[in-house]
Amino acid sequence: MHELPVTKSILNICQEEVKKHGMNKVIAVNIRVGELTGLVPAGIEYYFDIIAKGTVAEGAKINISKIPINIECKDCGESFECRKGVYNCINCSSHNIKITGGREFLIDTLEMD
Repeated sequence: MHELPVTKSILNICQEEVKKHGMNKVIAVNIRVGELTGLVPAGIEYYFDIIAKGTVAEGAKINISKIPINIECKDCGESFECRKGVYNCINCSSHNIKITGGREFLIDTLEMD
């Protein structure tokens, strides 16, 4: 249940950005979440609706897009997307791989008024 502290951070960033840019409120928060973060998008949305009440982000829409898992094979150099739990090279079947994507978590954009 690490969605709550992450969601609190999102709300803090929203409040800082509204103030920094002289805006009134947040309309939408566009987030990108890597498949390997373990974050549950529905949990973020749930907590955001609760903790944003009475703030500049109350009623803001949370849009979450997933970042796929990307892997690079250290043996043959092949780079590719993979499913969670399948960590071998699609070219040479090696398990000598490096995860190059899917651990990210970021606020992509904020829509403010």
